[in-house]
Amino acid sequence: MSKMIQAVTGALVGFGLVGLGVFGAGLSAEEPRGEVPSGQDPEATYWIYVLAESADRIHRIRFGPEGAEVEHSVPIGMFPVTMEGPHGIQVSPRGDYFYVTTGHGVPDGKFWKFEVGQDQPVAEPIDLGRFPATVDLTPDGLYGFVANFNLHGAMVPSSISTIYLPTMEEIAQTETCTMPHGSRVSPDGRHHYSVCMMDDQLVEISTLDFQVSRRFSLAQGEEGPLAPEVADAAHHHGHDHAEHPGEPTEEEPAARRDVDPAGEGMHGSTCTPTWAQTDPAGERIYVACSATDEVLEIHREEWELLRRFSTERGPYNLEVAADGRTLVVTLKQGNGVQFFDLETGESLAVRESSTTVTHGVVTSPDGRYAFVSVEGVGAEPGKVDIYDLTTFEQVVSVEVRQQAAGIAFLRMEPGTDRQ
Repeated sequence: MSKMIQAVTGALVGFGLVGLGVFGAGLSAEEPRGEVPSGQDPEATYWIYVLAESADRIHRIRFGPEGAEVEHSVPIGMFPVTMEGPHGIQVSPRGDYFYVTTGHGVPDGKFWKFEVGQDQPVAEPIDLGRFPATVDLTPDGLYGFVANFNLHGAMVPSSISTIYLPTMEEIAQTETCTMPHGSRVSPDGRHHYSVCMMDDQLVEISTLDFQVSRRFSLAQGEEGPLAPEVADAAHHHGHDHAEHPGEPTEEEPAARRDVDPAGEGMHGSTCTPTWAQTDPAGERIYVACSATDEVLEIHREEWELLRRFSTERGPYNLEVAADGRTLVVTLKQGNGVQFFDLETGESLAVRESSTTVTHGVVTSPDGRYAFVSVEGVGAEPGKVDIYDLTTFEQVVSVEVRQQAAGIAFLRMEPGTDRQ
C-alpha cells in the first residue's frame, strides 16, 4: 500500500468515515418488494437481517401482511475499495445489538458490533483469526463465539474465538481442528458446538473455561467419541493436509475429494460437516454431512449417534423450529430446502430455491416461518425465500444484493400494521 493511500485511509478512519456507513450509504435503487399471495397473509410482522457477502451490505427485511421488502440497508467495511465479505451475523438476546463477522482481512478478519435501528457500528471492529465465519452468542448476551474458518490458509487446525461483548475484547482463542464452522451455543449456555470440515469432527467447548471438553468423530463408519486432546484427525485418513492439500493419496481416493471449501467433500473427509445445531431443548445435536448427503442426530448427554437422515444433494445449514418438531435443511449444491419431521425422521418436503446456491436458514420464534438466504451466482442478486412451516410452501421471495449469506432473526410483532 502506498504512503498516500495509507495517509488517506488513516484520515478517513480517524474521522470515523470508513466503516460507519458513509461510503455507499443507502440503496442505489429501490429494492423490489415480494408480494404475498392472496389468502397467505401472515398474522404477525417479522424482521430479519441478512448479509450480502459480495456486496458488503447488511439488509434488514420486513415481512408482514403487505409482503416482504428490504426495509433498511447499510454498508459494512473499513476500506471502500476492498470487498471484506460479511459472513456471520447474530442478534443479541435483548434485540438491541447485532454482531457481524467480515471474513477478508489483512490477513485476519474482523468482528463488528452494531446498534439495532440505525444499524450503525457502536465500537471499533476487532481482529480475530483468518476468515471468521459463523457467530453465536450465550443466552445472557455476554459472550460471542466465532469460528475462524481459515478458508484461504494452510490446512492446519484453526480456532474458535471467544469475545467478551460489553467491552469487545477477544479473551480466548481455542484451537479445535481444521476449518471449524457452524458455531452454535447450547440453549443452557454451558457449551459451544462447532464442526471441522477437514477433520470430520464435532467439537464441544465449555463456556466456563473455554477449553475443549469433548470431541465426536463424524467419519463414516467411525462415528463416536474421540479424546478431547485430539487436535487434528488427519491420521484417520492417512494423509497430511498441510503438505499435500491438493493430491489424493492411496488412503485418500480421488472419489472422496469432490467438494470445494465453500461447503461441499474434500481432502479425504467422508462427512465434510458444515453445521452443528442443537434442538430447542438442548437434548440433540444435528450435524450436516455435505459429502454423504445426510444429517446425523447425536445425543448430547450420552454422546452417541442416534439416527441418520438422508437428504438431497449438499446439506449445508440447519435450523430446528421452535417447537422442536421440524428440522429445516438448506441444500447448497441441491439449490433447495428440505424439511424433516423429527419425531418420525420422515422427509416432509423438498422445495426448490428461487435462485442457486442455497445458504442459511433461521426460523421465527412462533414456529410459523423459515427464512432462507440464497446466494445466487456472479452479478445476479441474492434472495431471501420465506417458507410457511405448516404447508412447506414458499410464500414469498425478496431480492437483496449479491451472495446472500448469514441470516439472523431480529423480532416479531403480532398483528402489526405497516408504519
